[in-house]
Amino acid sequence: MLNIFTTIAKNKINSLAIGSFDGLHLGHQKLIDLLDNFGAILIVDKFQGRKLCTHKEKQILSNKQIIELDFKSIKNLDGKEFLDFLKKEFVSLECIIVGYDFCFGKNKAYKAKDIENLSGIKTIIVDEFCINGMSVHTSLIKEFLVKGEIEKANLLLGRNYSIKGKHVKGQGLGSKELYATLNLQCDDYILPKEGVYVTLTQIKDEIYKSVSFLGSRSSDGQFAIESHILEKFDQDINCKDMIEIQFISFLRENHKFEDLTQLKQQISQDIQLAKDRLKDLK
Repeated sequence: MLNIFTTIAKNKINSLAIGSFDGLHLGHQKLIDLLDNFGAILIVDKFQGRKLCTHKEKQILSNKQIIELDFKSIKNLDGKEFLDFLKKEFVSLECIIVGYDFCFGKNKAYKAKDIENLSGIKTIIVDEFCINGMSVHTSLIKEFLVKGEIEKANLLLGRNYSIKGKHVKGQGLGSKELYATLNLQCDDYILPKEGVYVTLTQIKDEIYKSVSFLGSRSSDGQFAIESHILEKFDQDINCKDMIEIQFISFLRENHKFEDLTQLKQQISQDIQLAKDRLKDLK
């Protein structure tokens, strides 16, 4: 039922921030900031498939301990049963922190305001958090990513949206006839809209300015995620290495090209535009 990624003994945890925390955006951070040294994040994981970030990344980003709670194991509990479960699992629990729109219990029958009445545990309800008139929600971030509106997604996240995956062998066409690229296999993350992006690419401990493509390739019609490094690059990469791509801005839609000459001309333009947008980035 519980997967615990914490160095704090479970019986010493005295405060919990509860939610899904997918993406760990700036709204989530408002909850996390209220945790003390013996506080942890309780993730009720009801999303299947691709996500905005992994639990390990949530721990790094929040600098807090992560406890994962399988949604299937609690979905039939009513509100009081769920809170009784928490009190049993966390015997030192003194404070619960949730967002204003938090719901719990079977069929989401209970609201944040019901927690303290049902459990007797002090409850802090964090108000809606807005940036530039936009309510910060995971669903809105996902919507921006699907539209390729990366700057807006990054604004709500408070960082550049990124994906990670293993380096995989590509066609070899880029290094021979176009521009050399690093190819990435990514199965865990929600992907932005297909197209070409200004990016930063991290390999091991080094971060490079780059331009990246995700979508169906003109050459063979296969889906690919490829990143061309814009700086001097001499690292040896193998298939065990992880690559991270941070998305900065959207350059253009994915197009089908009639021949490699036309494709190379377009990539050359993409590279120059990416360099222009990244020139002030240190």
